Amino acid sequence: MGIQRIESATYGIAELDTCVRFFDDFGLFLVERTDEHAVFETLAGQTLHLDTEPGPLLPPPVEDGPTLREIVWGVDTPAELERLVAAAGRYGTVRESADGVFHTVDRSGFGVGLTLARPRKTAVAPRPVNAPGSVRRWNTALEPLTRAYPLRMCHVALNIAQAGKEEAVAFYTDVLGFRPTDVVEPMGVFMQAPGDDDQHTLLLCHRPDRVGVNHIAYEVPGFDDVIEGGNHMIEKGWREARRLGRHTVGSNVFRFLHAPCGGRVEYAADMDRVDDSYETRVHETTPPHHIWALRTNRDQEATTAS
Repeated sequence: MGIQRIESATYGIAELDTCVRFFDDFGLFLVERTDEHAVFETLAGQTLHLDTEPGPLLPPPVEDGPTLREIVWGVDTPAELERLVAAAGRYGTVRESADGVFHTVDRSGFGVGLTLARPRKTAVAPRPVNAPGSVRRWNTALEPLTRAYPLRMCHVALNIAQAGKEEAVAFYTDVLGFRPTDVVEPMGVFMQAPGDDDQHTLLLCHRPDRVGVNHIAYEVPGFDDVIEGGNHMIEKGWREARRLGRHTVGSNVFRFLHAPCGGRVEYAADMDRVDDSYETRVHETTPPHHIWALRTNRDQEATTAS
């Protein structure tokens, strides 16, 4: 089948302590720490690498300051891995590291790795919800979650330049086997990995017309985790990047935070799942960013005053 999921993400950073504190508060699990780097895990076994001195197999950073340097994609079988490495090798140099990762570069300059997927099963228990005719919780009051613990990295969004955007998308579709699920002509292309059922695993966003990391999304079990996880991060002193809402493309509930490693991170829940019968949707105009977003009376008063 091919690529199943994001296996790891590596950021080149300047200040390690701040980034470690951020992802500890965010709910990832620290598994390794030195003076130069740290490694966190999701519950699904994916790894996040924070490096003050990224290794020589990574390409130069695509933007100034701390930023994403590489996404490694997990492949289901050795035969598929060999096929994808050979396909990538026809478009550029591929180098293998001692840990079994094959490293190359996409058309925008981001590092791309390929390796065998090492999935870890996660016990997902969304909070039971009560509604008339559908009672899932008897004689039990809910307790606060207080914070979130992400299950997995579910998608990555990258900003790419307008010039060469077709070639940038083709690297992922023609070489690595992603398929477009929603093409938003003024903004970007949402793509699904062959072994994933999320509506998108990757977004190449050309609207900003500059190369850089946009965000990595982390799935949590449910709506409460998105809200309470974001509240916890604000209480810890981190800055929210976008209000609570529900996306139009993908339908997931979201909450974004500015990340000291570059770009943003997203708590996400309830993403659309799509199979092979889902036909690519092409949007000539950009759909609204969200179905809804949290509003307050102050928002209404500001709109009325203007």
